[in-house]
Formats: sequence, structure tokens, C-alpha cells
Amino acid sequence: MTCVRAVCLDLGGVFYLPEHDRVRDALARLELAVEADRLDEAHYHGVAALEQGRDGDTSIWHAYNRAYAQVCGVHDDDVDQAVDVLLEEFGRGGMWTRIIPGARDALAALRDLGFGLAVVSNADGTVEEQLRRDEICQVGPGPGVEVHAVLDSAVVGIAKPDPGIFRLALEALGVAPDETVHVGDTPAADVAGARAAGVTPVLVDPFDLHPEADCVRVSALEEVPELLRAWR
Repeated sequence: MTCVRAVCLDLGGVFYLPEHDRVRDALARLELAVEADRLDEAHYHGVAALEQGRDGDTSIWHAYNRAYAQVCGVHDDDVDQAVDVLLEEFGRGGMWTRIIPGARDALAALRDLGFGLAVVSNADGTVEEQLRRDEICQVGPGPGVEVHAVLDSAVVGIAKPDPGIFRLALEALGVAPDETVHVGDTPAADVAGARAAGVTPVLVDPFDLHPEADCVRVSALEEVPELLRAWR
């Protein structure tokens, strides 16, 4: 890799996590209590469970929600029901609204270091609006950090791990693949997709669930500015 000039960023697990209240309320319909202090951790276990899945394969979300329910304390006898309820709740949309502490400041730090920035997310078509509303980032001037592109798979018609979505980001950024880093939390989508496009992956792995990953791992986006400063 030559000198890093640009950073692509995933959203889920990097900027956002599922909203706690909606998870608790959904499972409460089955009279199931959860371990509230493990709800964020549950997401990353869910991601680890779908490593072999591909976007568009609905079975991956059964695997995600099964692991999610188990980690946040649902008893094995109740997991199947919990999965059905969680699939329904996630399917309503608007679930990924819990902003990860420190993520906004980390993005601003990357901007201040002079990196070109782009969001690359497998999402539902609402990402660009949500990021602007939450004052995280937007294309052009606005309340958040200015980025070169927000690539939402539902809008551009290409989803990770297809390298095509990364090529769109590289074109918008005006950089070569070996000048670019992608930060994401899902090996099967983010690491594999970035590598297929010639981009260097950095995996967000706060609970050390991917020791076998053949890439740099960080616990949060907060660590990335210092990491990339050292790589320059």
C-alpha cells in the first residue's frame, strides 16, 4: 500500500448500532427480558454468525438475530420465537439509530487529517438522509463532516462484497485502490469486498471475535485516525 489518501466507511457497527429500546420492546412482547448491558455486544456476535452469508441471502439475518438474541440473554428454549420477533422489528426499518460514542469526532479527525472520505453501506436507501439529519456527514456543505460520496447499496444497485460498490467510491474520491482504506465490521462484506477491489481493509472488532482475520483490527472508529497517522 502506498500513502493513504482516502478512507471509506461502513455504517452498521462503525457509526450506528440497533436502537436498544426497540429491541427491548420487541422482545417484551414475548415477555422476554434482555441483558441491557450486552445489547451492543450482541450486534458484533450477530455479525460473527453471518460471516459466510452474502447480501441478499435472507438466511444470514436468521443467523444474525439468533446470535443476537442468545448473547443478550434469551434462553435457548425461546430463541426461535425471539428470532421471528427481531426479524419483524428489523424489517420495519429505522432500527439503526444508536450512534456509537466517539464516531462523529473520529470522522471529523479523519477530515482534519486531510483524508478524502466516502460512506459505503449495504442499506435500505435512507442512509444519506439519516447521516445528514444526525449531523454526521453529507455530500457537500452541511451540518456534518463533508464527504465525497454516500454509497447506499439500495440506491446504487451494488452491495458489498461486490467490489463494484468500492470502485464507485474510488471514482468519487479520485484515488487509486492502494491509496485507500475501508473501515467496516463484517469480514464477509467489508474485508472481502475491499480486498476484491484492491482496497486495504480495517476491521472493527471490539470484542475480539475475529482473531483469524488477516487484516488490521481496531475496537472502534476512534482508533483509526491515529492508526492512519502512523501509516503516513
